[in-house]
Amino acid sequence: MLVFQIALPVPLARTFDYQLGNTMVSPTVGVRVRVPFGKRTAIGIVTAISTTSELPAEKLKTIDAILDKQSLFPTALWRILLWASDYYHCPIGEVLFHSLPVLLRQGKPTQLPPKYEWIVTEKGRMTPLDSLKRAPKQQQVLAILLKQSLYCDEAQKMALATRALHTLHSKELITLREQKPVFNDWRHQSLVVGEPLPLNTEQSAAVTAISNEAHHFVAWLLAGVTGSGKTEVYLSILENILAQGKQALILVPEIALTPQTIVRFRQRFNVPVVTLHSALNDSERLSIWLRARSGEAAVVIGTRSALFTPFLRLGVIIIDEEHDNSYKQHEGWRYHARDLAVCRAKEEDIPIIMGSATPSLETLHNVQIAKYRQLKLLKRAGNAKPEVQHLIDLKGLALTVGLSQPLLARIRTHLQANNQVMLFLNRRGYAPVLLCHECGWIAECQRCDHYYTLHQNLRQLRCHHCDSQRPVLKQCLNCGSTHLITVGVGTEQLENHLLPCFPDIPITRIDRDTTSRKGALEKYLAEIHQGGARILIGTQMLAKGHHFPDVTLVALLDVDGALFSSDFRSAENFAQLYIQVSGRAGRAGKPGEVFLQTHHPEHPLLQILLQQGYNAFAEQALIERKSVSLPPYSSHIVVRCEDHDNQQSALFLRQLKSLLESSPWKDEALWIMGPVPALQAKRSGRFRWQLLLQHPSRSLLQRLITHAKPLINKLPLARKVKWALDIDPIDH
Repeated sequence: MLVFQIALPVPLARTFDYQLGNTMVSPTVGVRVRVPFGKRTAIGIVTAISTTSELPAEKLKTIDAILDKQSLFPTALWRILLWASDYYHCPIGEVLFHSLPVLLRQGKPTQLPPKYEWIVTEKGRMTPLDSLKRAPKQQQVLAILLKQSLYCDEAQKMALATRALHTLHSKELITLREQKPVFNDWRHQSLVVGEPLPLNTEQSAAVTAISNEAHHFVAWLLAGVTGSGKTEVYLSILENILAQGKQALILVPEIALTPQTIVRFRQRFNVPVVTLHSALNDSERLSIWLRARSGEAAVVIGTRSALFTPFLRLGVIIIDEEHDNSYKQHEGWRYHARDLAVCRAKEEDIPIIMGSATPSLETLHNVQIAKYRQLKLLKRAGNAKPEVQHLIDLKGLALTVGLSQPLLARIRTHLQANNQVMLFLNRRGYAPVLLCHECGWIAECQRCDHYYTLHQNLRQLRCHHCDSQRPVLKQCLNCGSTHLITVGVGTEQLENHLLPCFPDIPITRIDRDTTSRKGALEKYLAEIHQGGARILIGTQMLAKGHHFPDVTLVALLDVDGALFSSDFRSAENFAQLYIQVSGRAGRAGKPGEVFLQTHHPEHPLLQILLQQGYNAFAEQALIERKSVSLPPYSSHIVVRCEDHDNQQSALFLRQLKSLLESSPWKDEALWIMGPVPALQAKRSGRFRWQLLLQHPSRSLLQRLITHAKPLINKLPLARKVKWALDIDPIDH
């Protein structure tokens, strides 16, 4: 008797045994099956086949249906997912189903339903439009279809009257025609259509080095200053990969923020370039998944989850802005896409290129120990010159919505020269705090440990952590006073203040609030690229990968909070943010200036960044990390726990700490800190606690957790709290 081990999308670290029906053909590993589970049926994935089970044969349930003829997962991807389940200690069912499109998780077939299009019949072509003048909607539909056929979904988007379509169909003036998908083999056509930009010596050397070793695994770090032309290096490497008939996977932090990059890829190559992002519906996601698996999609550009796309002939993985924290998943399966991408490239035996102007300290450490190879781009591409950097000491200066007079004077100078100015303020909304001037009461979210942010234009108070909102208060909830004032400045307040100060200058604000509508970001970027004097106001959305040739002044308005933090990664994060933001200035032939306002101009982090640059900062930071055994010179695991009463989580973690301290795998190098409240101790109505484990050996820390997990699940409070393991956390 064959026993099939089935992974189900449930938070249990195990598989379930089933047997085969009498008339069924045995499924292979990696296919989906429909099985009875409790009082319902569920979709599962076969992970192994054996001849024994812990359950007697009469208690084994039978598989209801086999949904696939072959595995959904290429061999290399399958091995990576199994390994990741063990490494991140996440149930195999959750890992496998996370990697599939939603429709496949629901049991839908691995093919798209046929598409139908409305076309005009011969009778319809012979029918004069005037004969339908008493039925204007039918006349409109027929007039459109005489010019072009339309798919059913296109007709819906154009708001064509459904009744008119069916009436014309009943009159035999139009009909539906099934359009069968046609496989586009892009390998047998001219691949390059766009004109490449000339490469400088550094770019050419990088392309040559990578191309010479394109047939096996090498992890490359492409460390280039902002504006050094990393994208052009990617394009040149892709040209070689595509010429071999191989596919490419390109990961970006946020696809909505990189429309310019996507356009460049599509303009350069005459091949199918597809994008995976949150705006796609389920059918579109499945379509891209199928096209990549069949080899029809040549280039897939997407965010972290695109890493799990199956490919027929994957030839290279490129990770743009590899340092970005967006590559880390913070809920459920807490994987890091950059680290897993390196593992996948090694399993596929292909090169991987990680590009950044500000590489993460982990990546630079891997270069030091020769796991990765580094290529440097130290010169800006074209005629662009390095930006000139200035510090403005705010002590004693009058501020108007966060702007000092010296900065305002420089803004006017640049605008008068018909250039553009970028003001960076990483705080959206009107003001971060609304307080009572009489008693000091502050409007605070009841579900989080966080103040409400005032959004003046919407007349709302919003929590940026749990997204709860309420109307703006007219009086204090503590003393009843109507004297409520704002503290702090957000992008909305900055824009409202600058509008009357510069009445003839267009102002573009780019943050989550202004770009929430589809197409809004593209519209703003198009306006910016028209040139001319303009003020740009924005959050981190403006700092990631944009090329603004007319921006000659960049100002960081409020950075002091980032200089003093309890998180040991805060200095690295600030240095990366500063270099990325300042790199938006002077990217074309125009000279650029960067102004940073601070009350602490003598801060050593600022001094080393301005005088010696990011590389010097990174070297010093690695020395400091090594001296105190912090990552990357040690490994961390954080146990996160939540409850509703702020008592059981701390008690559970104390029990867990005692369990780990008595483990035979514990040694003197293991350090356990906590339990302590999380940095944001309350969120969405739940109190959050954590326990930190640190050890110089990643493998020993893994063995400790692996052997402790069965015992953890037996702790009395394990079922009464919500707890999770975060392997290699990036926030503590």
